Order: sequence, then structure tokens, then C-alpha cells
Amino acid sequence: MQIIADFPTVRGQALIGTMTKHFGHKIPVTLTDDQAELRFEMGEARVSVIPNGLRLALTAEDADRLERLRDVVERHLLRFAHREDPAPLDWMPVPA
Repeated sequence: MQIIADFPTVRGQALIGTMTKHFGHKIPVTLTDDQAELRFEMGEARVSVIPNGLRLALTAEDADRLERLRDVVERHLLRFAHREDPAPLDWMPVPA
């Protein structure tokens, strides 16, 4: 199962850096120039810089794991982006 959401920001690169530093102490993280992969026990999060923001793609084996992954990733991103007064993300399912 997979869901995606876009997060509007001008600080995309900085937010990816903050997320990888934070989670890198706890889980495997891969960082390239404009993308991060975060491998949690419940699934994987891919965060990419896009024009005017970030794109988040979450993948998990089932709906329960996907919801737990969404909760963790979204809560942390919104906390890290607190200066931007962020709104909750609008997640969309990705067809299989």
C-alpha cells in the first residue's frame, strides 16, 4: 500500500536534512542531493524536493502499518516546519 502527499515549503532541502538527522539516530536513512529514504519497521518513507515543496511517498504492507507510518512522518514534519505554520497534509492513495 502506498500514499503520497505534497508539503508546500521553500525550505525543502533544510527540512529533509532535519528529518534525516533526527531519524538517522534510530533507523536506516539514505540521503542524496534532493531525496531521503527513511526505513522504519512499519514501512518506508521517501521524501523528495519538488518545485515549491516536498513530496512524501509512504509504503507499508497493510493499512495499520501505513497509518502508523503516516502519523510518525507527518507529526515530525509538521513539528520541524513549525515556523511555516503548516497545515495537516492531504494524503492520496497510489493505485497499485
